Amino acid sequence: MAKKVGILFGMEDTFPWAFIDKVNELGKGDIVAEPVMIDKLEQGVDYGYAVIIDRISQDVPFYRAYLKNAALNGTYVMNNPFWWSADEKFFNNALMSKLGIPLPKTVLLPSHQRPSNTSETSFRNLKFPHDWDYIFDYVGFPAYMKPHDGGGWKSVYRVESPEDLWDKLSETEQLVMMVQEEIVFDDYYRVYCLGKKHVHIMPYEPRNEHHLRYATTHKTSGAKLKKLLKTIHDYTIKMNEALGYDFNTVEFAVRDGIPYAIDFCNPAPDADKNSVGEENFKWIVENAAKFAIEKAKEYVPGKANISWGTFVKDSAK
Repeated sequence: MAKKVGILFGMEDTFPWAFIDKVNELGKGDIVAEPVMIDKLEQGVDYGYAVIIDRISQDVPFYRAYLKNAALNGTYVMNNPFWWSADEKFFNNALMSKLGIPLPKTVLLPSHQRPSNTSETSFRNLKFPHDWDYIFDYVGFPAYMKPHDGGGWKSVYRVESPEDLWDKLSETEQLVMMVQEEIVFDDYYRVYCLGKKHVHIMPYEPRNEHHLRYATTHKTSGAKLKKLLKTIHDYTIKMNEALGYDFNTVEFAVRDGIPYAIDFCNPAPDADKNSVGEENFKWIVENAAKFAIEKAKEYVPGKANISWGTFVKDSAK
């Protein structure tokens, strides 16, 4: 009986169908791929997928619950829905600081508005005012402010001064924001990482319009470029091994030859052919399909089969 690979997705139109076609081509009838279709979700029931690749559950809580139930029954879910539910950007930064990965200086800020169902006494452990002089001196200006658990460039601000920060913070309502040092970069890269072992490094220009961000090239050359790409490759593997993500992107801003990790919590990264370009699209489709087939071949019904990062595994010892 053929083993099934499913893909859970939303508005995407290029990657999911190309992924399905590639799995069906390479699976040769032993491994078959299809969109996940859900007409009911009963507790503890196995709905028959060896592997599911998740592209949308960050926006749909029902899908996240479906994936946790699937993982309970032995489905290999990319990415681990339990870890993804617990993960956020500020913790990732803290973890990478322990691994020796270069990072922008970063501080977490309390939300501008109190969370719902709280009162002033809910914050008796929070000192007012914060030590703003230290924070501003440590991070410096200009700086970037972003949600500590967000994505997709939503609610990201460039701030020029303390007054500018406070003014923009007032727009964020109950979001918990982090403020980061601006890295004025000489070069910038976005890096696909699959299975914590397959790496694809892409020159990237975040200041371009979205559809032109991959329309750039290396600003470094020669021996320096070779050394830089090796460092980025090794950092990418190290970071994803710690986090446990099987499908992720890491972004690096290069300043004075040092790649600073800017963003590395992208478990449903852009893989649209119209934005990433033909060459990058071909790489992610083919390698995602090969990795899904690899995990499907290892699948044993009912056996726990989910990936955890070294942080969790080491903590559980």
